[in-house]
Amino acid sequence: MKHYPFLNLATINQRYNDAIKEAVNRVVDSGIYIGGPEVETFEKNMCNICNTPHCVGVSTGLDALRLILRGYMELGALKPNDEIIVPANTFIASVLAITDNNLKPIFVDPNQFSHNIDSHSLESYITPKTKAIMPVHLYGRVAWDEDLASIAKKYGLKVIEDNAQALGATSLHRGLYDSYTTGSLGDAAAISFYPTKNVGAMGDAGAIVTNDSDLAQVVASLRNYGSDKQYHNTYRGLNCRLDPIQAAIINTKLPYLKEENEYRQQIADIYDQHIDNAEIVKPIKRIENEVVWHQYVIRVSNRTHFRDYMLSNGVETGIHYPIPPHKQPCYEQYSHLNLPIAEQLANEVVSLPISRCTSINDACEIAAIINNYRR
Repeated sequence: MKHYPFLNLATINQRYNDAIKEAVNRVVDSGIYIGGPEVETFEKNMCNICNTPHCVGVSTGLDALRLILRGYMELGALKPNDEIIVPANTFIASVLAITDNNLKPIFVDPNQFSHNIDSHSLESYITPKTKAIMPVHLYGRVAWDEDLASIAKKYGLKVIEDNAQALGATSLHRGLYDSYTTGSLGDAAAISFYPTKNVGAMGDAGAIVTNDSDLAQVVASLRNYGSDKQYHNTYRGLNCRLDPIQAAIINTKLPYLKEENEYRQQIADIYDQHIDNAEIVKPIKRIENEVVWHQYVIRVSNRTHFRDYMLSNGVETGIHYPIPPHKQPCYEQYSHLNLPIAEQLANEVVSLPISRCTSINDACEIAAIINNYRR
C-alpha cells in the first residue's frame, strides 16, 4: 500500500540542504553567534516581503506577539486589564501572549466558512476597555476586510496581526497603512518560522514587522534584556533574540517563498476540483493570493472514523486544532463562554497533506480516496 505522509521535514529541507550547510558554516566561521549581519540581512529581507519599514527578529512567534503587546504597554497604548479582541478559533499562542501581559482576551466566534474571526460581529464586543484587535490569518487565509479596518479606525484600536501562518499572502482590502500584504495591514504583526511553516527554520524563530518606529525601537530593546546599549537597561526586558544560525537558514529559504506558496496553491486546486463527497466540507473558494495554504482544512462530522479510514488507505492527516483556547485547562475561567462555531470546528476540522511531501499525483490519489469515503 502506498504511503502519503502528512509532513516530513527532512524531505522538505532536502532541496535546501547544500545552501543551509553553507549558511551554517558561514555563521560558525564568523565567530558572531548573537545578532550580527545574518540577523540584519534577515530583517531587511522581511521588510521587503511584508512591505514594512521595520523588522525585529525574535526567538519565536509567541515571543513576537508577547513583545508587541509589551511594547505597547511600555509606550502607554495599553495597560493591565485592557481588552484584546481575539478569535476563539486559533492556536493557543495568540491567547498566551495576551494573558502573559496581564491583558484580557475577548473571544469572538469565527466565521463558519473562512474559519477566521467574524468581522461582522466585532462591533458588539467593543467596550470602553477594548484597546486592540488581534486578527489571526489562520491556515494561511487572510483575516482582513473593510469591516475590520473600519471598526479599528472608528474606535482607535490597535491592530496586531497574528501572521504566523500567512507569510506572503495578499488582502483584497487596503490595510491601515495603504498596504495589501499580510504583516503590514495593521499596526504590527508577529511572524513564526516554526519548522512546519511554509518557510521554516530548523528550530524556533520569529519576527515582528511594523510601521510604528517607536514600537520597533522598544521591542528591539525588550528582546535584549531591555537594553538600549550594553549594560544599560531601559526596560525590564527579556532574552528573546533571533539566533543568527536560524536567521541564516531562513535567509536561504526566503527567496523561494513565492514558489513554495504557489506549489501549495496547486495542491489546493486539485483538492478543490477533485474532492466530491457530500460528507466533506471543503474550504471556501479562495481568491488568488488571499490564501497561502499553510494548511488545507476540511470538515467531517465523524472525524475519528474519517481519519481511521484515511490512515487505512495510507494517508496521514492532522488536526489544527482539536481544543479551542477557551476550553484548555489553563483557561478554565473562560470555559463557560458560548462559542458554538469554534467548538464545532474543533470537533470537525481535518488537515490534508499539502506540503512538498505531496506530489500532484499524490493529491489526485488522495482526493479519490476521500471520494470513496462513506460514514
